Formats: sequence, structure tokens, C-alpha cells
Amino acid sequence: MNYRHGFHAGNFADCMKHALLVWLLRALQRKPGGIAVLDTHAGRGDYALSSPEAERTGEWRRGIARLADPPPALAEYVALATGQPGRYPGSPALVRAMLRPQDRLIACELHLEEHAALRRHFARDPQVAVHRRDAWEALGALLPPAERRGLILVDPPYEAPDDRARLVAGLRTGHARFATGVFAAWYPVKDRAALRALHADLAASRLRDVVAAELLLRAPVDAARLNGCGLVVVNPPFGFETAAEAILAALLAALSDGEDGAAWQVARLVDE
Repeated sequence: MNYRHGFHAGNFADCMKHALLVWLLRALQRKPGGIAVLDTHAGRGDYALSSPEAERTGEWRRGIARLADPPPALAEYVALATGQPGRYPGSPALVRAMLRPQDRLIACELHLEEHAALRRHFARDPQVAVHRRDAWEALGALLPPAERRGLILVDPPYEAPDDRARLVAGLRTGHARFATGVFAAWYPVKDRAALRALHADLAASRLRDVVAAELLLRAPVDAARLNGCGLVVVNPPFGFETAAEAILAALLAALSDGEDGAAWQVARLVDE
């Protein structure tokens, strides 16, 4: 409840998460029928890069600011992310920019001030529903959507020591309600032990068709640092693994400072 994404908006983790999110959403939009997108930890909508929070960390300068001349794999994401000079879109704003008339967004945010900002951002928007609701409860209460096709983005702040277990449990809950949905869950990579434990938990979760895409800026040996991040996708659309490889390779080339252990990988954790 203390987490404010304004300190981190537009950083390398946002670039990785959102570039993959754009591809996933476009893949679901290959078919003409409407889709629903559920963003369980939506934040405030968008962020000023000149805010005291963003200026204090300057993380966006080592993220989105380095993607001014993007390769094709990142072109649509960068165009969407830089459409408003001096601002960076949070995931709900990014999704909203991509919605077709037949699509809709459900955005959940529990933090009181962030929720108020989110409601203002989407005031009177008929394609967006904003809820002040616990994300883990929302995965059971708001699924399945009426459209029966959709994308669920799970992006917790990882402030609590049990967030990894809650993530896996949340994915199981959501999948039990909406087995055909595409679930995308972001996670930090700090040290190898925690990463192996997450992979093991996902492999033992009884979920099927699970792929992990990961970007490392340095070897994950210091648990006090955010050394990389990952996106685990359940029910990935056709072509995701190949597309993710191109996206991650382009991100690494642009965002890496050449530290030891910088790498990317796309790994299938559970078969279909």
C-alpha cells in the first residue's frame, strides 16, 4: 500500500513489461471479436517524468529515454509510450490507447490517492471501468469477462515477503475462473535463488502452457538490487516466444551498460 510507481515510471522494467504487453494485446486483436483487459495493479494511469518522484530516481533516463530510435521489434511500443512528451503511460493508459471500439479495460487500484488519480484519468470513458479493489480478490470476482476472450495483467509491487506465493495463487485463482484467458504477470529478478523458487512454484502450480520471458541487466547475485525482471505468460498467443526473443534482444542492446551477466531468455516452464 506504500508503493508509488512514479519513482520508477519508464524504467527498464516498464520498457520490458510494456513492450511485451503491446505484442500480447495486438495478438489478441487479430480476431475481430471484442476482448476485455483486466489490469489488477493499475496505478494512477500515467506519469509526469518531470515529477519530484521521477526526478529523484531518474530511472526513466536509463529506460525509455534510450529508445528514441527503436528497431522494428519495439517500434509500436515506443510510439505509444512517447506519444505525450514529458509523460510516460502506465499500463492502463497504454492499453486504453490500443483498445478498439469493441474492447474494454477493467482497472483495479487499491491505494487511495492512486485510485483517485486513475478515476480522474478515465473520467466518463465508457470503455474503462475503474475499481478500488484488492487485486487478488479481483482475480476471482471479475473473471470471466462477458467477452470470454481477454488479457489479465498482474503487476504487484512485491512489498510483502509472501508476494511470490500470492502471485502463483492469484494466477491459479484467475485461471480457474477463466481458463482460456491470457495471463501476464510481472516479477522482479534480484537473486538466482528467488528466481529458481518462482520457476519451481509455477511448474508445480498445475497451470499449463506457461512461458517466462526475462531480461537481465547484470548477473542476479545481489538480492538488494533489481538486476532484471520477467514476465510469465499463461496461455501465450501463437508466436509469442519468437516475438519475445526479438523484443528482449532489442531491449538488451539498447538498455544494457555491458555489466557482467547481462542477458535475456525465453523459457517454457510448463508445456501445453
